[in-house]
Amino acid sequence: MELRRLRYFMVLAEELHFTRAAARLRIAQPALSQQIRVLEREIGARLVERGRGGCALTPVGAVVAAEAVTLLAEVAAAEERIAAAVRGQGGRLRLAYTRSARGGSVDELVERFRAAHPLVEVVPETGWTAPNVAGLLAGRYDAAFVRPPVDDPGIRWLPIGTEELLLALPTGHPLAARRRVPRELLRGEPAVMWPRDNGPGMYDRIVAQVWPGGGFVLARHEPDDEQLLRSVAAGGVIAAVPSGRATALRVPGVVLRRFTGAPPTVDIGLAWAASSKNPAVRALVALLSP
Repeated sequence: MELRRLRYFMVLAEELHFTRAAARLRIAQPALSQQIRVLEREIGARLVERGRGGCALTPVGAVVAAEAVTLLAEVAAAEERIAAAVRGQGGRLRLAYTRSARGGSVDELVERFRAAHPLVEVVPETGWTAPNVAGLLAGRYDAAFVRPPVDDPGIRWLPIGTEELLLALPTGHPLAARRRVPRELLRGEPAVMWPRDNGPGMYDRIVAQVWPGGGFVLARHEPDDEQLLRSVAAGGVIAAVPSGRATALRVPGVVLRRFTGAPPTVDIGLAWAASSKNPAVRALVALLSP
């Protein structure tokens, strides 16, 4: 069934008069009559009863008119979604967050994107940097938040922001009495970290900055920052945690302290596959361009 003929029929169903309907459609009346007859042959039933003063819908014509309203509205909506996707204003964005960086610049960027592109369907997931990069390369994600460095030729990324690392200590720890803690006092202190495979670049950067002269002693692994802090609260271990996550969680039994000297930091970035052709990705990246 050709949509053009269905649209012609909808106008005729509203006007119930061939001359007026043809005038609205800006076509000749014989051309409209021919198109309606073709539509009737396609459907296999008469749609209108013609008369001197106009026409009336047959029972089948009434059903076709009612269904056509929904069908044409869906077609119009689909056409708009397609056009919006071409303009970079619509489509779908499968976006992976990283567990260590929610809130702050990450959520602000996503909210700006949603406001600027309300027709884009954002499909969020949450993971770690290494799985997020693997998801980009495999085509499971369109964009992902990561903890740089990311050294893969198939990935492009831009920085979003930098976070200071804070030292998480049990409330009864001797170093908790200090406002700032020298790094050298942490040598040999049992520490808790998440598995290095989650984000090798970030893991190595934390260790290199917090224990620059060595002395990092890994006591155990925990799956995420919340569990790291709960382990610290239980006593016996310390942890270095990004400030945004540490202050947002506010786990009882944990005190947060800054370091002396230049503060250790970790970055947060937005990554996407170098081969990506998704207009929504381009639109998201454009929000980070100067």
